[in-house]
This record gives sequence, C-alpha cells and structure tokens, in this order.
Amino acid sequence: MTDNAQVSTLPPTTNYKVAPDSVVAKVILAFLTTAGIFYINIMPAVISGLKEGLHFTNQQAGFVSSANLYGAAAGALAAVFLVKKIDWRLWSYRLLFMLIAIDSVCIAIETPEVMIAVRALHGVVGGLLVGIGFSVISRTAEADKTFGYLLLIQWSLGGLGLMYLPALVPEYGTAALFISLLCFTVVTLLMLPFLPDYSVKEADKTQSADLQTSKVERLPLALTLFGIFLFQAANMGLFAYMIALGRAEGLTLDFMSPSLAVASWIALVGAVLVIVIGTKFGRTVPLAAAILLTAFCSWVLHFSASESVYLYANIVIGICWAFVLPYLFGICAALDKAGQLAALGGFASKMGLATGPMVAAFMLGEDNYGQLVNIAAIGLIACAVVVIKPARLLDRG
Repeated sequence: MTDNAQVSTLPPTTNYKVAPDSVVAKVILAFLTTAGIFYINIMPAVISGLKEGLHFTNQQAGFVSSANLYGAAAGALAAVFLVKKIDWRLWSYRLLFMLIAIDSVCIAIETPEVMIAVRALHGVVGGLLVGIGFSVISRTAEADKTFGYLLLIQWSLGGLGLMYLPALVPEYGTAALFISLLCFTVVTLLMLPFLPDYSVKEADKTQSADLQTSKVERLPLALTLFGIFLFQAANMGLFAYMIALGRAEGLTLDFMSPSLAVASWIALVGAVLVIVIGTKFGRTVPLAAAILLTAFCSWVLHFSASESVYLYANIVIGICWAFVLPYLFGICAALDKAGQLAALGGFASKMGLATGPMVAAFMLGEDNYGQLVNIAAIGLIACAVVVIKPARLLDRG
C-alpha cells in the first residue's frame, strides 16, 4: 500500500485546516517540531532526575542525554534526504505514535546501558520528526518568525518542566519525566490534523538543486552549520549540568528550580524579539552581539555561589539563546525554501546538542565545573566569528 493510500485511514484533515501562514499554523508547527526533542528544554531536570531517581553517575546521566541527542542528529540527517520525497503528514503521525511507545517503555527501565540504547532510538525517531518540522517551516512565509514561535513554545513549556519536575522525581521517580514527554506528544498529535498542506513547488526544487551545486553558496552554508553546532554544543554542555553546577556551589534545589523556570520564561523575550523585528535590522549585528553576550554571561557563572549571579546570568543566556537560534535556522531557510537545507541545520543543531553534554561528561571528572564554564565561553566566541560571513552575505543580498 502506498503512502497516498494510507493517508485515507488517518483522521480527516480537509475541513478544519488553518491558514498556512497564520499564527495558529506557526504555533502548531512549533509543537510538531518540538515534540521529538522536548527533553532538551528540560535537560537539567532530566540529568538531575536520572541521578536522583535511578542513582546514575554524572557520566552515565550525560551519556543517556548524549545518546538521545546523537540519535536525534542521525534522524535529522536522514530527514535531509527524505523531506522532499515523503508525505510529511503521514510520517508525522507514525513518528508521534512511536515516540509515545518509546517514552512508555522508558518508565520501566532502571539500568544505564538499556536506557542509553532506548533513548538513542527515541532520538532517531524524534530527530526525523524535527527534520520534517524544519522542512515544513521553511515552506512558510517569514520562516525566521516561525522559528521564533518554535523557541517561544520550547522555552515557555520548558520553564514549567524545570519548575516542577525536579521536585516530583524524588516522590514519583523518573516516571514523572517520561510522562511529561508523553503528554506533550499526545497534545501535538491532537493538533496535527489542523495543519494545511505545505507542498514543495517545482520552482523551489530547482532553486534547491542550484544551491547545492553552487560554489558561491557552499562556504556560507558550511559556516552557518558549523556556527549552529558550536552555539548548541557550548550552551547545552553547560545547561545540562546547570543544577549540578549550582549544587556544587552550595545552592539549594528550592532556589535553582524556580530560578531556571523563571529564566526560561523570561527567555521568551528573545523569541518575541525575533517575531517582532524579523530582519528589519539585518542579521549580522543582532547575531554577533547576542552570541558575545551569551559568552560573557556563561563566563560569569564562575561566580554562581551568588544566587543573584546564577539567576541573572541564566536569564540573559536564555534570552540570547531564544534570540539567536531563529536567526541561524532562518539563514538556512533563506537558502532553500523547499526545506532541505533547513533540515540540514537541524542535523547540525542536534550534533551540537549531543556533543555538548558528552564533552562535559568527560571534562567534569571530580566536579570540575570551572573548566566547563571556560570551554563554553570559548565555543560561543568562536561561533560569533564563524556566523558573521553568512549573515553579512544575506544582509547584502
């Protein structure tokens, strides 16, 4: 049976579709693209939960997260070659149901080796779903703003997870973590029928093929992908251990959970700024300034023994994180409206998100958080240097 034939067995999607470029469509696309990787936005709670609930070590918890994210990178890479050949809606249904099944299985797992393997599988499925979501977003008008909505959803709901999940794990175990992921996936599944069709136009296919063979575009694309990798690796390597870092500095969980939640919610300002200003002021100056500010605030975390420093540094990092990513993904989208290069941006993002916690797990040793902070700051400065050329190219164009 072909994909087209199977579509008829799915919930009806013809009568209640929203307008393709409406705010509601942007929000649903944000949920779809977030469903496979929502655990990223609650990563400190996941790391802390695995340590507290299942007594995993720093390294074991880090490896679980990295396996999940490397799997997501593999799925995102597969999406690059599939997005223009598949029925994105049918595949989204399949992948969402698979995510529900895998998260359900994880509730019963107690050993790190099995958890690593199963979360890697979850990552592949979720990464493929994210790649599909990225490709569809790239077919909308004002992709930068749509990516802004994506960050808006991720940070707002991630804040709720950071607020409540760390306190629930001691009482309910790691089941609290995976049930929260299940709930998000179910909500996304209920929203999916309302999305309209986003077909790949022949002109867009031709444009994409031209870009892939153009020597002029290869360097800006490579730099953008490397910049996304650096930005995500530096940020996630530090963010994943943010609760552990605070504990090492003598901060309490009662302070850190609400602090990280508040930082996540205030970070919405970054996504809102992207939605409001778009590219009115270009990409170069906003990107460089925000990335360098992120580097400075990451370095400031050396002084996390102060509650005020810990709180305000995380707030600014969150704002800049939610501000920078839509622009970086928007650069990829601007190069290919069919969405193939945007899906490649998703692969670079997942590789960075996976590599950050992995490197951090090896570096920490006996809780060597100072070294981790330094490496994160250096990585962000390198990112600012790398993305200047592609941003300036698009600004001039």
